[in-house]
Amino acid sequence: MTERLADWTMGTEAIVYQSCEACGTVQYFHRAFCAACGAPDPVEKRASGAGTVYATSLVCRAATPETRAHVPYNIVLVDTAEGFRMMAHGTNDLSIGDKVTASYRQFAGKLVPYFEKTG
Repeated sequence: MTERLADWTMGTEAIVYQSCEACGTVQYFHRAFCAACGAPDPVEKRASGAGTVYATSLVCRAATPETRAHVPYNIVLVDTAEGFRMMAHGTNDLSIGDKVTASYRQFAGKLVPYFEKTG
């Protein structure tokens, strides 16, 4: 088993996904096998951070005391340039179809991907 690439879940400013060498499927989050064909040890790669907003939801009521300071905040689903979909935070003005790029911000004491309009 190879050492994992560091990503935002480990405090590093990066998004890491996996690609199966057997069938070509991309997947996100880390697994020890390909979810499509079952092949072991998909290859880890760093994503470019580019994508398109698939869905957006503005959160106006804090779920926890730690998130209260961030209200309102936007949760987005992003279809990445590499072909996987991920959930992340984003600017409050994002709409479905917007082209976006990831940066990283602190949210409730943790580093998270944060998408903003490209350009």
